Amino acid sequence: MNIGIFTDTYYPHVNGVATSIKMLEEQLRKRGHNVYIFTTSNPLVKEPNSNVFRLPSMPFVFLPTYRIAFFYSPKLLFKMKKFNLDIIHTQTEFSIGIFGKIASEFLKIPVVHTYHTMYEDYVHYIAKGHLISPKMAQRFSRIFCNRAKIVIAPTQKTKDSLLNYGVKRPIEIVPTGITLEKFLKDADNNQISAIKNELHINQNDFVILFLGRVAKEKSIDVLISQMPDILNKISNAKLLIVGDGPYVNVLKNLADELKVSNSIIFSGQVAWENINLYYKLADVFVTASTSETQGLTYIEAMASKIPVIAKNDGSIKNLIEDKKNGYVFDNPNELPNIIAKIKNNPDEKLKIIDCAIDKIKDLSAEKFAESVEKIYLSLIKHDVR
Repeated sequence: MNIGIFTDTYYPHVNGVATSIKMLEEQLRKRGHNVYIFTTSNPLVKEPNSNVFRLPSMPFVFLPTYRIAFFYSPKLLFKMKKFNLDIIHTQTEFSIGIFGKIASEFLKIPVVHTYHTMYEDYVHYIAKGHLISPKMAQRFSRIFCNRAKIVIAPTQKTKDSLLNYGVKRPIEIVPTGITLEKFLKDADNNQISAIKNELHINQNDFVILFLGRVAKEKSIDVLISQMPDILNKISNAKLLIVGDGPYVNVLKNLADELKVSNSIIFSGQVAWENINLYYKLADVFVTASTSETQGLTYIEAMASKIPVIAKNDGSIKNLIEDKKNGYVFDNPNELPNIIAKIKNNPDEKLKIIDCAIDKIKDLSAEKFAESVEKIYLSLIKHDVR
């Protein structure tokens, strides 16, 4: 097949959506398909890629780390004709996603859409929530999804939300996989030690890891608020926050107010190629976010053989079973005791890790691509234009 993937965010940008797309692209190529990426321009990209087409874009005024296209190229539409695209897969509802819909109408080929983001959790970025309401975000999502032939939802939670929005198109649940081998393999101890030294983490410190976008909806403030009690139980605990985003200064100020700054480390964004090393240096992975649609970091942590502690939410319903392959909390005040229990019970920790590895064995990048491929083939076979 000749496949066109349309996305506002793409490598070298690092986030769950970009990672998912990069992985899908690589696996589809391995399966013998031609994949063309249509995305936004990026000032960090110097070398051209013959299969990646970047449209002129600018930083999104309300969220400068994201870019939006401001010009759709008629030339590119005619170039697409030469690619003989069989299917278009949109991965965003905004600028490039709209261009993907235009391309599908122009080329008369079907569209598959993956719904990655629960926008009702992000409206606070637009004029602090005064310009766009959650209801408006839901309506926009419904309209866009109903213009696709099939919608892919990474989790049951996402599918349920789309059904509640009024999406009528078929919705297929396809969990996003990961490159399991990358995280399962043991890391080089010298590399781990080097990163710890760079971050001023002592070799015997108990490292609590959060990895992801540093933004309000990730609820990292909940983790920081529990650090005083955690330190009362584990004096050498360090909270390592890996990632970047608009909430960094707010969180640093909170850490100062709580007098726990010396026990909290902000690493900034790290290259995806090295992300497995940061999981490997941690003793536990913790998140209080309820805005996830994919939960890639949960799966990566489980594959990296560290226990996962997550806030009770629909996104983890079929992934993490409390006290079996991870830990689930409802009240943030539970966190200190859960973390202390993991530290003080190494045998239970090993059982949790073993069960976690068993749980994710079917969440490989290969199975992910195979599932998406089946949707493509089914749609092409039955498409009546």
